[in-house]
Amino acid sequence: MAESHYTDPRLVALYDALNPFSADTRFYLDLAARTDPTHVVDIGCGTGLLGCELARLGHRVTGVDPSPAMLDVARRRPGGDQVEWIEGDAAQLGAKSADLAVMTGHVAQVFLDDASFDAVLSAARAALRPGGRLAFESRNPSVSPWAAWTPELSRRVIDDPRYGAVEIWQQLIEVRQERVRFDTHYHFLRDADTVVASSELRFHTQAMLSGALTKAGFSGLEWFGDWSRSPIDHASRELIVVARRD
Repeated sequence: MAESHYTDPRLVALYDALNPFSADTRFYLDLAARTDPTHVVDIGCGTGLLGCELARLGHRVTGVDPSPAMLDVARRRPGGDQVEWIEGDAAQLGAKSADLAVMTGHVAQVFLDDASFDAVLSAARAALRPGGRLAFESRNPSVSPWAAWTPELSRRVIDDPRYGAVEIWQQLIEVRQERVRFDTHYHFLRDADTVVASSELRFHTQAMLSGALTKAGFSGLEWFGDWSRSPIDHASRELIVVARRD
């Protein structure tokens, strides 16, 4: 079942305020700029922030996402008419001969078992030309990022022009092996209404990611621990990888 983050209209409307243009967006824009002209495939494109910016910069862009509500936002975004939007999963891409495929926003972590993760990597490979690159990030389990997913540490308030002030916090539910379950609470202060969205993520180690990419037919893996391209160390919050399609 799709998470309400991506289906509830109110939560979809808040998505961009909670996930604005930031250092991760710039990282992927810079990566695309290294090949010109570039066809970029955005897997799990969401509301299209990155895809539309890539199109504005002159790249050919295909975005795929299973959420019609998110794609509705993407299509209405400035530049949205320049992007090919596909509703569905990565398998819907087929052979695209793309130069670059990306999975941003920690999309790689929503695939909870080996079979589903292998499938998305296989679909990404099929969408790329030989020598094309796949890039994505995953939170580093070594630093236990879920430790901050408590009401006390995660609480914040945003002001939305449609819904007014919204108080948001997370509540950790369970950590079991490499999977983490948590709830995100959205309290709409004006309406005194609260929506609770449940999530489950898989936390891959660097070795797990490397093994899956090699199995899927990728090589030449480049690793970074942050958006400034620093090497991975014990304190790195991100596992960012750029891999070449064999």
